[in-house]
Amino acid sequence: MYTVLPDSVQVRQSEVNGRGIWTKLPVRAGNVIFVTKPYAAALSTPSLSSHCSSCFALSSTSLLRRCTKCRIAHYCDFTCQTNDWAIHKLECTSLQKWFKAAPSSDIAPPSDAVRCLSRVLWRTQKRGSDTIQAREIANMQSHRKSLKPSAYETHTYLSHSLVQYMGLSGPADMAQYSLSSAADLLDTVSRFVTNTFTVTDPTLVPLGAAVSPVVALINHSCDPNAVVVFPRVSPDPKSQEPLMHVVAIRDIYPEEELCSCSILTAYIDATLPTNLRQQSLNEIYNFKCMCRLCTMVEVDPRTCLNCPKNCGGLCPLPSDGHSLVRCAKCNTVVHLVEAALDALRVGQEGLDKASSLQIKVTDPERSLRLTTNLIPILTSAGFPPSSHPLLGLTRLHQQLLTASFPNPLTQEHLDETIRTATKNVTGLAALLREGHPVLALAVTELGKLLAVDEPSPRPADAQNPKVSAKEVTPASLAIYPPSGLPRLQLAYQTLLRARKMLLIGFGVVNEGGQVGKEVREMIVALEKEIGVFKQGVRNVLEDTRKA
Repeated sequence: MYTVLPDSVQVRQSEVNGRGIWTKLPVRAGNVIFVTKPYAAALSTPSLSSHCSSCFALSSTSLLRRCTKCRIAHYCDFTCQTNDWAIHKLECTSLQKWFKAAPSSDIAPPSDAVRCLSRVLWRTQKRGSDTIQAREIANMQSHRKSLKPSAYETHTYLSHSLVQYMGLSGPADMAQYSLSSAADLLDTVSRFVTNTFTVTDPTLVPLGAAVSPVVALINHSCDPNAVVVFPRVSPDPKSQEPLMHVVAIRDIYPEEELCSCSILTAYIDATLPTNLRQQSLNEIYNFKCMCRLCTMVEVDPRTCLNCPKNCGGLCPLPSDGHSLVRCAKCNTVVHLVEAALDALRVGQEGLDKASSLQIKVTDPERSLRLTTNLIPILTSAGFPPSSHPLLGLTRLHQQLLTASFPNPLTQEHLDETIRTATKNVTGLAALLREGHPVLALAVTELGKLLAVDEPSPRPADAQNPKVSAKEVTPASLAIYPPSGLPRLQLAYQTLLRARKMLLIGFGVVNEGGQVGKEVREMIVALEKEIGVFKQGVRNVLEDTRKA
């Protein structure tokens, strides 16, 4: 099995972590370890009308070719529709029956999880249960016998939805898919829940769900040395995409025994504090992580306060039995701990409320008001940009500010968005490796914002002193960002940094993916713009001298 893996890696069994993938040869940061196409993938419901159901390409609805029978799936053209027809003809029938049995005409199609799982079963039925691919699917980890009570609802919902969607009315129908009992059905659902991946676009925006038995072999670490990305750089996207690229984000060596496995990715959001990461891993994947971050004894920048004397050190939040909080660097005692913990609780409640899908969709202005009010509370309480939930609020605040750009754009709104993006980069940089794609894209967004034409540039006598986006402090934010040529130069430096990081996070051979190629073009354009700007200044000075 797993013939897609190159000779440079191998599957091994570990007593601690079970199966995993080790590298036989040294791997440099930015190297693509292997590439594979998912066994099955399905678009999320919001993406169905804007993306091709075969290659997952983005296009306007007017340009996409819609299936005339189910009227749900859309395709780039006849080629993509033909490529997907072997599975979609089964899916199409199920979709038509689903809507026919619906109590109202505005019912939504099944979730991407149900549709992706259905595609797994249909593909396995067509290819045969004795094929290598089917054996790889059956070999994926199932936690049916050790499900947590918190997972009962999800597994029950998926099982019932799958039966209804596929029309499995009895044992004979289930037997077509090698499901001889309810236990087999639950095993199939558990394998999917445990091993599914989120398909994203080149900017990491979620598009749907995918299953890959090979990529699922990779073990977890909250401090990963590799990532799974969809850079979308294949020469023939209509037949090859979506493609999963496993990319090293730091150097990996064969002799390493980090968590007893060489290649490691993060199953969850690594910017979350340890307790939330462990809770998620335990509920979904049924294990306790013992990686470096989860067992660290030093101060975690996710759960800390700034030193009250501003020495540059961090103060750990109080744990059980330890109410006294001191700076880890200068040993200064933090006195306003209760006020900080109150701000923490208010911030977490606000983040949950502001990031809920209902509020973001129906009332984004309310979400923006929440983040605008909560961020200063946490900042004044002493929380650094990397702390939770301040980092989450900052990331959401930036998204909301960007989405609400006024027309015409104002200098105040643009500068506030840049300051927020800078705080976001500062927080992420304290938590993630320099080549992590999340950090790389955050730096890219900051560079793009700095490169936006200023609606009302400040006059020359009001220019800010030079300051690097990487070194911005709360005090310097009052005079940040710069204006005019200094802003263009800062945008140029920021995009150069982003380009370097994108090459690591999305692969050197991929030129940093689609975003990396776009950034390279922006850098060239900025070089020309800065050159023109400088030449204009020289011309003015020369004219003044002559006068």
